[in-house]
Amino acid sequence: MPRKAAKGKKTAGAADLLKELGPDTLLDWYRKMLLVRVFEQQAAKAYSLGKIGGFLHLYIGQEATGTGAIAAIRDEDYVVAAYRDHGHALLKGMDPKKAMAELYGKVTGCSKGKGGSMHFFDAEHRFLGGHGIVGGQIPLATGVGFKIKYVEGDEVVLCFFGEGAINQGAFHESMNLAALWKLPVIYICENNRYAMGTPLERASSLFDLSQKACAYNMRRDVVDGMDIFDVYTKVSEAVKAARQDKVPTLIEARTYRFRGHSMSDPAHYRTKEELEEQMKHDPILTFPRKLKELGILTDEQDKAIQAEVKRVVQEAVEFAEKSPEPDLSELFTDVYAEEEV
Repeated sequence: MPRKAAKGKKTAGAADLLKELGPDTLLDWYRKMLLVRVFEQQAAKAYSLGKIGGFLHLYIGQEATGTGAIAAIRDEDYVVAAYRDHGHALLKGMDPKKAMAELYGKVTGCSKGKGGSMHFFDAEHRFLGGHGIVGGQIPLATGVGFKIKYVEGDEVVLCFFGEGAINQGAFHESMNLAALWKLPVIYICENNRYAMGTPLERASSLFDLSQKACAYNMRRDVVDGMDIFDVYTKVSEAVKAARQDKVPTLIEARTYRFRGHSMSDPAHYRTKEELEEQMKHDPILTFPRKLKELGILTDEQDKAIQAEVKRVVQEAVEFAEKSPEPDLSELFTDVYAEEEV
């Protein structure tokens, strides 16, 4: 399927954001994007060696979407994601060691090794999952938005999901209530073109998925999910509308995953030529190139950042491998809510 650039309002350019945010912020974006990429690469390696069990859905290729979107919110804001959740968790502040240990099924993981790849959770950083049921997180995020309104807070919720979750009832019911009740939720559809393995044009009668918002009189936008500047600018606008005006937004981020749906998916439904063409837009390559053009990243700095990130991820792998597995008694904990004594 050919890559189609997102169309919409003119976004702030790289030079404009450099003036607004400063070089340190843009370099931090690069570190975070690279952290997600290297973490996922190491997770894939560990999975291939049999050190990680269950399913493993990688975020490789989509880093600009998550990084740009989460950069637009505050620490106290909430993020809810689907099962391709490692990147979102790391970007929201989860310790890479806890993240990797969770993949390994170790007790030091963010969910004590009992959630695995699809069920990351970090209440401290207000990352509320990681959900294995397709679209299951959408009504939950809507509920968090209702909670914010109920207590008269000013937080917002980012809800991430794939285009494969958009043509079902939970999505439409949530959109309707969010618009009706004016909830501060930004619904971000990470459209990576193939859902579980079916091209979008064979699964949806509508190409521009953001138009789904029209049925509910809701704000909408389309972003180039491979361009972190476009993502940040437009998600920032949606966050401002949610925080100030208490209205939701549906954003379609047109992105692309470079791996299959999961590690067990060979992705035979697309051609090698298509993948090679899409990889020309790899944000891990295009973003540092732009930073170098802006004069805020040198080749030496780039090498140093890459070495630093690889060290952090390697430490996470070593931590996971040395951590103990959960005791059998953990089978009976966290089943029901427990009263505090």
